[in-house]
Amino acid sequence: MALCVCVCVCVTLAAWVGSLSMGMIFFCSPIVSIFTDLLGCRMTAIGGAAVGLVGLLASSFVKSLGPMYFTYGIVFACGCSFAYQPSLVILGHYFKKRLGLVNGIVTAGSSVFTITLPFLLSGLLERVGLQNTMRVLSIFMFILMLAGFTYKPLLPSNSISSKTGSHCPPMSKIFNVNIWKSVGYRIWAFGIPAALYGYFVPYVHLMKHVEEKFGEDTNKEVLLMCIGITSGVGRLIFGRVADYVPGVNKVYLQVVSFLVIGLMSMMIPLCNIFGGLIAVCLLMGLFDGCFICIMAPIAFELVGSQNVSQAIGFLLGMMSVPMTVGPPIAGFLRDRLGSYNVAFYLAGIPPIIGGAMLCLIPWVEAKRKRREHEAEQEAEEKLTTARV
Repeated sequence: MALCVCVCVCVTLAAWVGSLSMGMIFFCSPIVSIFTDLLGCRMTAIGGAAVGLVGLLASSFVKSLGPMYFTYGIVFACGCSFAYQPSLVILGHYFKKRLGLVNGIVTAGSSVFTITLPFLLSGLLERVGLQNTMRVLSIFMFILMLAGFTYKPLLPSNSISSKTGSHCPPMSKIFNVNIWKSVGYRIWAFGIPAALYGYFVPYVHLMKHVEEKFGEDTNKEVLLMCIGITSGVGRLIFGRVADYVPGVNKVYLQVVSFLVIGLMSMMIPLCNIFGGLIAVCLLMGLFDGCFICIMAPIAFELVGSQNVSQAIGFLLGMMSVPMTVGPPIAGFLRDRLGSYNVAFYLAGIPPIIGGAMLCLIPWVEAKRKRREHEAEQEAEEKLTTARV
């Protein structure tokens, strides 16, 4: 019994390394956005990839779990965060009419690796062990660092020196308050996290639910493959579709995504045959791809190209809270109630509520543009009257 308890504790502690890493990637996003504004996409991406490379290499020489919390959970994760966000911002420098499709293509790469990387890692772990596997993965981080050199911003950048000649930038350059002046962005920045409290529950607990309902011998891995494949397809399809949707009406695509994912989460406990779960996962993956690929285009529409870095950064930072809190709450409900049914039913509610909140954005933005147009007309009339 003591041995079993010890093993469980070790597994739990090891799992926290990965959880800390994922949390840090999103927690760091607001800080990354500030560095992106001050240093530019290229320097931020290269520096982040270099830090991630150091963290991963250091983790490969660590022999105990304690230092791994720092080298992998913090250093490597922070480096990944600094390398990831500029890759979204830089796209707006090169593409405008086809920004949705380009984001779909770029983000589809994560779906490809979601499908293929587990097989590669399993083979590496069996043949060369954990330490050497991390060293092999360091090669990817080095390639990512080289890719950062290709980031050549085309839009005007914020100056890091103030007009007074001080070496320290003014606070208005560090914290961009302009993004919060947009009512549409404020709704978006709070609506997305509200929807995500239940969004990730199926991704975390689906495998365990399948084991309990259909048996441990069920080929449950095929469900993750279905989500990964259709998520990549969805990013390409809806990225292209978003290019034909004018202005902030792109938000409606995210609304549909949240509604479908919320309903599919509620459908999971109702699936009494494995084929039904496959159909549910195919739809979830498709609209997950839709949600992800149009985040950057919506940010560009709401706040403009000059403010998009911090707009994305603060949104990702706020997303870290529901990503961390939602799945543990579902696990708590399962432990208390003996099954995941209620957890999946409740997980479908936040995406639907969050999606409903986002419906306000096109109305708010249309009202704002109407006021601006009226103000311009009044200014022109006053100027005309003054000339007469």
